[in-house]
Amino acid sequence: MSDLLLGGAGDILGARSNKGLEAPLYRTRLSVRHLFTPVRVVRQSKFRHVFGQAVKNDQCYDDIRVSRVTWDSSFCAVNPRFVAIIIEASGGGAFLVLPLHKTGRIDKSYPTVCGHTGPVLDIDWCPHNDQVIASGSEDCTVMVWQIPENGLTLSLTEPVVILEGHSKRVGIVAWHPTARNVLLSAGCDNAIIIWNVGTGEALINLDDMHSDMIYNVSWNRNGSLICTASKDKKVRVIDPRKQEIVAEKEKAHEGARPMRAIFLADGNVFTTGFSRMSERQLALWNLKNMQEPIALHEMDTSNGVLLPFYDPDTSIIYLCGKGDSSIRYFEITDESPYVHYLNTFSSKEPQRGMGYMPKRGLDVNKCEIARFFKLHERKCEPIIMTVPRKSDLFQDDLYPDTAGPEAALEAEEWFEGKNADPILISLKHGYIPGKNRDLKVVKKNILDSKPTANKKCDLISVPKKTTDTASVQNEAKLDEILKEIKSIKDTICNQDERISKLEQQMAKIAA
Repeated sequence: MSDLLLGGAGDILGARSNKGLEAPLYRTRLSVRHLFTPVRVVRQSKFRHVFGQAVKNDQCYDDIRVSRVTWDSSFCAVNPRFVAIIIEASGGGAFLVLPLHKTGRIDKSYPTVCGHTGPVLDIDWCPHNDQVIASGSEDCTVMVWQIPENGLTLSLTEPVVILEGHSKRVGIVAWHPTARNVLLSAGCDNAIIIWNVGTGEALINLDDMHSDMIYNVSWNRNGSLICTASKDKKVRVIDPRKQEIVAEKEKAHEGARPMRAIFLADGNVFTTGFSRMSERQLALWNLKNMQEPIALHEMDTSNGVLLPFYDPDTSIIYLCGKGDSSIRYFEITDESPYVHYLNTFSSKEPQRGMGYMPKRGLDVNKCEIARFFKLHERKCEPIIMTVPRKSDLFQDDLYPDTAGPEAALEAEEWFEGKNADPILISLKHGYIPGKNRDLKVVKKNILDSKPTANKKCDLISVPKKTTDTASVQNEAKLDEILKEIKSIKDTICNQDERISKLEQQMAKIAA
């Protein structure tokens, strides 16, 4: 009978014909319940069956010369209107801005954004205006651009504002998540500058906190803190307005390859990096105790830098390795082991970069919870992540209210010390982009302003190209309209000629 009690479920079921089973049957059932009840074979999660699927070839963006510059940024930025891709350009730096619907082969003569004199290293769409994008470049400048509502018809060479303050190349640009016109930039001069784009001023300069190259910078949910990963293997959490380090971890990952650090919605920090044996790692940290990670996982021995993309609504992190051909995704929870592996999307071609669509740009009718824009050597391929559901109704458990395009604060309010969480919107009826207001830069007369106490005079940077007056802008707009009218007229003339030729052919056939 001891053999019966210690056996598996199959032993118990198979013993029904044995003599004498009736007496100990109650004890057998107790033993089975005792052995199996505490064990949860599969962790319950609504995201366990998330699957990725690349779109068909005709929905890709083809014949794009993706940048070959050696810099570990994503090379791609996406919003509900446009996809922007850093490309190869002779004699300077450029990036493409394509309306999402402009799929297929992209003509070599398609207009670009090409005002930088050196290669573009990073781009970032403004979360509060879908027509405004910032770019950082090897020419040591940050430029902010206004894209026409229907996309580019002519190449854009004049930015709305040029932000000068870095002494070496600018590899990171990141907009504030809740305050309008607040932009962060980080350069290879180991400095972080926070700008008021509305006035073209550098108001915060963190130039003495990093002793080595900064790999990445991430804002927290309400934009009160930033976290950074740098070449000295430290992860720092910084209060930019107080200009002090709140928390710090030396050797968060002991390997020499680049790290990444991002804030999660609950205030914890998620990092990716390499072990001393060059194994790729991911880790989760609590700001109150950075001595030991909450969780630390080793993945594989590939040498591509892991770029993390985080969805605060579903607590899913997607890891895209540069040079990999896969996207791994994990769910972050309060239960051990805290970082739960979900699945991997695999393809044949390695990725040169990756764009990540904000939640408001997804198709809620198809239960789409993420969309990536994977850069190949010569094309951009959208990849759709879906949670399979039988019902066609809106799945409110997949789509809690998400951050909308409205800014919660003005730049001046944030610099004065105010904080605010993102203004949330519902996706129940889908997201309909509203009318974006133009970005206007009002320069202050720096000569008339008196320097205030405890303020570094050298923080304010005067852009070399000032914004033109409204009349000049109107003239440029008028020229653009006239050129478009001329182009349409030319097309009509060509079509008229074609129609008359066809009519002649018909007449001959009829005769």
